Amino acid sequence: MQIISCLSAALLVSVGRVSGQGAAVAAPVVPHWETTANAGLTATEGNSRTLLTTVGLDTKKKWDFDEAAFGISAGYGKNAHTRNTDYVKANGQYNRLLNERAFFGLNVQGEHDGTADLAYRLRVAPLAGYYLVKNETTSLEFDAGPALVHERRNDSGTPPAVTRAASHTYLGVRFGEKFEHKLSDTTKVWQTAEYIPVIKDWTEKYLINAEVGISSAITSKWGLRVVLQVNHDSNPPTGKKYTDARLIAGTDYKF
Repeated sequence: MQIISCLSAALLVSVGRVSGQGAAVAAPVVPHWETTANAGLTATEGNSRTLLTTVGLDTKKKWDFDEAAFGISAGYGKNAHTRNTDYVKANGQYNRLLNERAFFGLNVQGEHDGTADLAYRLRVAPLAGYYLVKNETTSLEFDAGPALVHERRNDSGTPPAVTRAASHTYLGVRFGEKFEHKLSDTTKVWQTAEYIPVIKDWTEKYLINAEVGISSAITSKWGLRVVLQVNHDSNPPTGKKYTDARLIAGTDYKF
């Protein structure tokens, strides 16, 4: 009996050591940057009507109490040796979570649109926001805050056929919304919108930017996507339309 007891005790000690070693091997999940590059063809309606090439890069990362996302996209096209599409857009946002749903942060954006006579527009917008829905498959967030906007436009209306440059700096308010939902392990849909009126003249001068898209993975790296982007400017340069729409169909690659 003493021999059996000794063997049992030794076995329990060995199992405990193995379990302890197994627990030591299991390390916590380390947050990493999720980066996606995309490219495709675009059908545009508004200030330009053509087929063009677009490229983009998006990256995001989430920690326990911090979230960061950055992106850049560009498109260029010609028709009969005439440039009819020329845009670049970059944006970034940082959120600091106060609890599971509330956060404050900063949104920064820069853009250029040659066909809309926008030399550049820079925007800095501190914000406060809240997740109305936040789970493994669906998220819906709203945010708002002041926005400082500086832009330079080229008024190339004719006549006269002379380009006039004008710079403006104004204070506005930004209202943002973002929705994302996973339809399955390989397919997701998303939608974003922002409304930025000028404080002093909010009924006459404002910007509206919106996007809706769907992407589906073919492999663990490659996928297909379709994105519709709509930009509305209530006060465009002379001879330009109020709304530009881009329908982008292409592919993406995850790093």
